[in-house]
Amino acid sequence: MVDAPGGSPIHNRIGAVFVHVTDMQRAIDWYGDLLGVPRQQASHEGLIYDVPMDGPTGLTLDGHAHARGTFRPGEPLLMLHADDIQAAHSFAVEHATEVGAVEDIGSVSVFHLADPDGNKLIVYAEN
Repeated sequence: MVDAPGGSPIHNRIGAVFVHVTDMQRAIDWYGDLLGVPRQQASHEGLIYDVPMDGPTGLTLDGHAHARGTFRPGEPLLMLHADDIQAAHSFAVEHATEVGAVEDIGSVSVFHLADPDGNKLIVYAEN
C-alpha cells in the first residue's frame, strides 16, 4: 500500500463529479451542447453517462436516483480516488461518522461517506 502525501490512503484528487438527472437523454444533449462534446451511449442500462472531458476529472450524469424514485438534492456530487479501497475504507471509518460498506460494482469498488455537514461523497478504486 502506498499512501498519498500526508499519510492518507485517499488521494487529494477528484475522480469524477456526479450530476443527478431525471431525463438522461435530455441531460446528454444539454451537456453535449454546453461543452461542445460528441454524444455517446449511456451505460449501466442507460443510467450512467460519462461526459467526454478534457483532463483527469470526470463528469458523470447519473439517473439511478430518478429510476428508483428517490431523486432529490443531496446525492453524492463527487468521487475521490484511492489505490487501495480497503485501506481507504478503514481510514474513513476512523474519520467519518457515516461510512457505507465497500461495494464491487464491476470496473471499480466504491463506498459512500458523509462529511460533518452531511454532504455525501464517494471513494473509489479501480478493480
